[in-house]
Amino acid sequence: MEFSYILIGIVTGIISGLFGIGGGMIIVPFMLSIGFSSHHAIAISVFQMMFSSVFGSFINYKKRNLNINDGILVGLGGLVGASFSGLILTSVSDITLTAAFLCLSIVSLLKYALNIKNVVNHTQRNELQKRLILVGTGAITGVFAISLGIGGGLLIAPILGYMLGFDSKKVVPISLFFVIFSSLSGTISFISSGVINKDIVNAGITVGISSMIGVVIGIKIIEKMQVKAHRKILIGVYILSIILTFIGLLRKLEILSF
Repeated sequence: MEFSYILIGIVTGIISGLFGIGGGMIIVPFMLSIGFSSHHAIAISVFQMMFSSVFGSFINYKKRNLNINDGILVGLGGLVGASFSGLILTSVSDITLTAAFLCLSIVSLLKYALNIKNVVNHTQRNELQKRLILVGTGAITGVFAISLGIGGGLLIAPILGYMLGFDSKKVVPISLFFVIFSSLSGTISFISSGVINKDIVNAGITVGISSMIGVVIGIKIIEKMQVKAHRKILIGVYILSIILTFIGLLRKLEILSF
């Protein structure tokens, strides 16, 4: 079992370093498949995100891949958005929230993948507009990240790519940095609600430490990868995420049983 935790941690770390995501779309299904409940699977995923996101962001900062000012603005927006997650969870059904996330993901991806330009060219934006967009992106992502128990990095790249013209390699470090805020908030929430116990901590630490190894590999790969190639692979990851979200929605609607 320990070996499987290490292996899934390394794989998750590589993906986190490459695409700036928390890795929940990999860890949660894996943990469910070996017998963990959905709450515990999500808790392990969120807990390990702190390791990969903090370590990966430190490396990106040292390598000057991360614009720390942009990252902080997105992160602070995330905290604002996350603060409304409790209210949203009590007033909006899980199905409605998942459907809204799915629709937003599809629209954002289509605009990003098809290179649909914003009405206002990103080069024409002043510094205040740019900051508001960064905070707003973090806030929108934060609402879904905490409410759905995900890192949220998948939603940031297409929005910033569309609104500010950021290329995929520039936005990945910002996305990974954002995961620090969402994973910390999520972990505190799980601890306060009693979801995280000793077994979850042990599994989370093993997966988390292993993911740090993967992050190093992922960052080295992205540094050598061409922007166009990285963008194409990133779009593929988004499409996979949308498909998995759609399947999850169908399960919640009891249309699918597997």
